[in-house]
Amino acid sequence: MRSFLVFVISAALLAPAATAQDSLTLEQAIMAALKNNYDILLTRNDSASYALDNSYSWAAFLPQVNGTAGTTWNTNNQQLKFTKRAPGGGDSSVTRDAVKTHNMNYALNLNWTLFDGLKMFTTRNKLEELEKLGELGVKTQVINTVAAVVNNYYNIVRQKQQLKAVEEQISINEERVKLADKKLSVGLGSKPELLQARVDLNAQKAAQLQQLTLIAQLRDQLNQLIGFRTGATYHVSDSIPLNTSLQFGELAQKLEETNPSLLFAKKNIDIARLTVKERKADLFPILSFNSNYTFTQNDNSIAVNINQPFFNQNKGFNYGFGLTVPILNGFNVKRLIKQAELDVRYQQLVYFNQRSLIDVGLSNAFKDYELQKKLLTLEEDNIALAKENVMIALERFRQGVSTFLELREAQISLQDAYNRLIAARYNTKLAETELLRLKGDLVR
Repeated sequence: MRSFLVFVISAALLAPAATAQDSLTLEQAIMAALKNNYDILLTRNDSASYALDNSYSWAAFLPQVNGTAGTTWNTNNQQLKFTKRAPGGGDSSVTRDAVKTHNMNYALNLNWTLFDGLKMFTTRNKLEELEKLGELGVKTQVINTVAAVVNNYYNIVRQKQQLKAVEEQISINEERVKLADKKLSVGLGSKPELLQARVDLNAQKAAQLQQLTLIAQLRDQLNQLIGFRTGATYHVSDSIPLNTSLQFGELAQKLEETNPSLLFAKKNIDIARLTVKERKADLFPILSFNSNYTFTQNDNSIAVNINQPFFNQNKGFNYGFGLTVPILNGFNVKRLIKQAELDVRYQQLVYFNQRSLIDVGLSNAFKDYELQKKLLTLEEDNIALAKENVMIALERFRQGVSTFLELREAQISLQDAYNRLIAARYNTKLAETELLRLKGDLVR
């Protein structure tokens, strides 16, 4: 995990500035995403919050010390009546106006929990696990974001290749228009033939405009992923590198130890179990040590009562132990324990469900990976045949030994071959990226 965090930090420091470049490599796009992607930044913030809580976990073992202080000034009108016991009887009274009194007090209180059913130790362990959960959350988000960047980046490359295929068709159609116009001018062709050539040329030019718009839209999507401003332009790679040596056994081996989603689900199980321990700790008595130092002082300007002092001061230190024994609280602790145990079971079911989904996803992705590799090999052979067929048809049309329908049919075959080849390349890359994402090897 430390090496992973070092990679993230170094990548962020090396990330390129937004658009001050003419070209953008995949590595630069990934580095920019690690620095600027909002989903990653939000997940890092959550992870930092867990780390902050854990960094203060030692404080749970310290005593709580609080200080209080107060002072008041009173001005009162007082009247006291006494029953006179002397011969003759009768009541006597004392009245004083504007009697001023000053009261002052302060205290320092200490409370130290010595035993709480080991709950404080469990809470500390839980905070450590939450910090690890935050790190796994960051790694999971980074891997998913990198996969999205890879797929989007190479989708732009795919559409660039598609654009080149369209431009090749445009050049062939332009040649068709020239030949059809020339043949018509010498009386060997027909007007419909020339019109169809121009229609086909315009159709390819429309396809070219559509490809340019699609590339611009995909570039904006990539800009959002990597934190560039909308409308930023740059050149991407012209090719899609492929790793055709992935093996299912290597990918499936120890998947539960490398897949970030499974590791995340496992960590939630560990945290849920620690929550059960926390709840069970509430069944035990709590032993605490208490101590305080207090100071109080009362200062009266006049003693209305002859038994009342003008000045009274009290200060002292005391300490002792307290014991809180839970006896009956409406079975709330038992209910919370059962709820925590249910959450453990829930997290286990989440893990098993996630494992099932990942197993199916890995199997299907590998099957698709193998299929696309076979299709890629087939289409690479087929594209050479389609190109040769167009060249032959074009030369035959140039010499007047074939019709424009034969040439157009050859063009359509070449166009379809390009579509299948480019799609096979991109789909192979998608399957490869998905396999590495599921394995957890997309980012090391």
